[in-house]
Amino acid sequence: MDMQDARTQMVQQQIRAWHVLDARALAVFETLPRDRFVPELYSNVAYADTPIPLPHGECMMAPSVEGRALQALDPQPLETALEIGTGSGFFAACLAKRAREVLSVDIHPDFTENAGKTLKALGLKNVKLETRDGTKLDWLTQRYDVIAVTGSLPEFQQAYAERLNVCGRLFMVVGRAPAMEAILVTRTAEDSWSRLSLFETDLPALKNAAVPRSFKF
Repeated sequence: MDMQDARTQMVQQQIRAWHVLDARALAVFETLPRDRFVPELYSNVAYADTPIPLPHGECMMAPSVEGRALQALDPQPLETALEIGTGSGFFAACLAKRAREVLSVDIHPDFTENAGKTLKALGLKNVKLETRDGTKLDWLTQRYDVIAVTGSLPEFQQAYAERLNVCGRLFMVVGRAPAMEAILVTRTAEDSWSRLSLFETDLPALKNAAVPRSFKF
């Protein structure tokens, strides 16, 4: 099976099967060459519905999870997006296909460097990459319409929701392995947010994420 056939099969048999039915979201996965972002060692499973290991104990999210996340966030052509956790750069590319501009940050310099090369080679010019600790947001100077946190957090962090524009959407995975909850938070007004549970999954923790204190009796 060639890569184009594998990509089509991924969309039809994996992503659509996981309740991703939005035509605009599906079009992103139909056109983006995911194999260009996958480490060479795992190129034969680039389109398999499984997390793909990355250096530093990280991983690429499974295509079905990426599809559900993109559908839920629903980036619009004039909107801005922030991604916490660049990884391979694939989900930043997904956001860039839908949003006006994307800022993606990662704590690992090799991730932002390699992702930058791949995005440039594919002609995606509306993604800015920075090497930063995504658990600290004091460097941010603006709000965003879409925020995707692609590493898990042990519990919900309101600081990310505070960085949304009104009507903005936040995707985040919270909890502890093996059953974590993917959620969508929408800022409905300056001082209010709604929260929707999407599905259960399991992702590596965001580096330097605050760990809740455990109480001893």
